[in-house]
Amino acid sequence: MDRPNEGLVRGPPRHGAEPTGLLRGLGPWAAASIVVGTIIGTGVFLKTSTMAKIGGSALWVLAAWGVAGALSFTGALAYAELGGMFPRAGGEYVYLREGYGSGVAYLYAWNRFWIGTPGSIAAYAVGTATFLGDALPFGEKPIALALVAAFTAINCFHVRAGGGVQTALTALKVALIGGLALGALGLARAGQWSRVADSGRGFPGLAAFGAMVIAALWAYDGWNNLPMAAGEVRDGSRTVPRATVRGMLGVLAIYALVNVGYFYALPFADVVSPGDTSVAQRAATEFLGPAAQLVLAAAMAISAISAMHGSMLTGARVPYAVASDGLAPAALARLGTRSRVPVVAVLVQGAIACAYTLLGGFDELTDAVVVVSWLFYGLNAGTVLVLRRRRPELPRSFRVPGYPFVPIAFVALALALLVDSALVTPAISTLGAASTAVGAVVYFAVARRRAPGSP
Repeated sequence: MDRPNEGLVRGPPRHGAEPTGLLRGLGPWAAASIVVGTIIGTGVFLKTSTMAKIGGSALWVLAAWGVAGALSFTGALAYAELGGMFPRAGGEYVYLREGYGSGVAYLYAWNRFWIGTPGSIAAYAVGTATFLGDALPFGEKPIALALVAAFTAINCFHVRAGGGVQTALTALKVALIGGLALGALGLARAGQWSRVADSGRGFPGLAAFGAMVIAALWAYDGWNNLPMAAGEVRDGSRTVPRATVRGMLGVLAIYALVNVGYFYALPFADVVSPGDTSVAQRAATEFLGPAAQLVLAAAMAISAISAMHGSMLTGARVPYAVASDGLAPAALARLGTRSRVPVVAVLVQGAIACAYTLLGGFDELTDAVVVVSWLFYGLNAGTVLVLRRRRPELPRSFRVPGYPFVPIAFVALALALLVDSALVTPAISTLGAASTAVGAVVYFAVARRRAPGSP
């Protein structure tokens, strides 16, 4: 017989424990859809052309996609272990708090709340409006604002509704992208396999190859999102690790097929300069003809909407977790009476995203937070090492294979990426550091006002 309120996370809101009230309404399919849907946005359609301009050959572009994918996958493995240990709302905030204390966790949450999540939402909304601009009789700004408002409203309903929308959008997106890859590989009129293995002038140099890897990493970003909503995943200690690993493997396969399809279907010069369209649309014309423009515009719009919705669903759980710890206004931890989702956090997140959409100048901000995010990605991978030594008794439904070499390699590569970013884009790195510094000042001000003995 079913127990009353089964699925509700219960117990007093103490440090290290799941706050009361969240409903575990996300099943395995919804969890995997969040992983795939938040990773695949617009990068797979656009970044290959940029990378080809830098690298000068198909072989080294594909190698850069592979290195970026391997790096992202090692990070996902670390998050899978942590997600199995702490299936709670907030994800990285919880991991950093357990590994290094509330100060480091707060700095992550600060960047995520003010810039990372709302900036990503705005970017996806503007991207969607751009893709649909020719098909709709409205301006791009009104379309983008309407999308943010509509999906903010959807995320105020029961988490099962949000999970269902994400599953449907992701399934449609994967079908469209899979059709693009298979069509380019099997139906392109002038496809040639020799283009795929072309090394051009040889290795482009470490600086150029690093720039290509960084470009590809933007397209892979999002593998960290599911743990933010882990407090609403059924059987989270098992489902979160499985969905993270399997979802990431699916993305790796999709990206490999699509990018090989680009170089098989098109001469390298057309990949570098696809004209007035994206490289994806240019490749699709090889087997769809003039209809490719409309089909790919719809595919890119659906892909961006799916990523936007996944970012909304997961991102609001970070301020919820911080507020539950007493480090943010209590209203951000307030749940809807019927929906059991953090409605206030969702609405505030949507309002900030609308502001970024109107301002339009958020690219530098989001780039800065992406750079800072890799600092926290590295720290989270380091948490695996810290907790294996400090808390060996904690149950782990998933363990990182190749421990300790895999997390150590990820930490080292994340550090190398930060150094490279500081050298290549010092202004953006400085902006990210400044945002983090402001968060540190606010944290110390908030922490000093907290009552003795509070969580």
